[in-house]
Amino acid sequence: MGDSLNLQNIVQIAYYVNDVEAAAQKAHATFGTGPFFIYKNIELLDVSYRGQKSELDHSSAYAQAGPLMIEFTQQNNNAPSAFTDMYPNHEEGFHHVAIFVDNVSEEMSSLNNEGYETVTHYFTRDGNVEVAFIDTRAVLGHMVELYKPVDALTRFYSAVAKSADNWDGKELFRYIK
Repeated sequence: MGDSLNLQNIVQIAYYVNDVEAAAQKAHATFGTGPFFIYKNIELLDVSYRGQKSELDHSSAYAQAGPLMIEFTQQNNNAPSAFTDMYPNHEEGFHHVAIFVDNVSEEMSSLNNEGYETVTHYFTRDGNVEVAFIDTRAVLGHMVELYKPVDALTRFYSAVAKSADNWDGKELFRYIK
């Protein structure tokens, strides 16, 4: 991997699962992780898969584990995506690390020039957060997710982290929307 990708900036590790609530419940029972913020059917704009227009319907559960956010994500539709590329048959497992970058488009282009293909690319429903999944499996064994630390995103990261501080173990799921 070239100089463009700085793994020092990892802010999240993510797992692909068939059911985000069941995975969160299991993580809580096994490791005490929580609370989990559940976001169902995340609305996206301008979704592409390997450069072609696509659709992606997914849900995620987010919690804090030490210095990193943990995400469990499930895909709710059958469109090809970064998720189905790694887990095509309802398999589950470690999927990606997320990294804050200053400019997603520039980072994506740089990594593409180094031979790492952009698998899935989209914007959040408000258009403020650009997201790109880069296929780094040949080197790292998983995908890398890129996004810029815009205010709404950093506030969310902060809220998830703060919620884990002195959490009383009640209200495991907190639904977003």
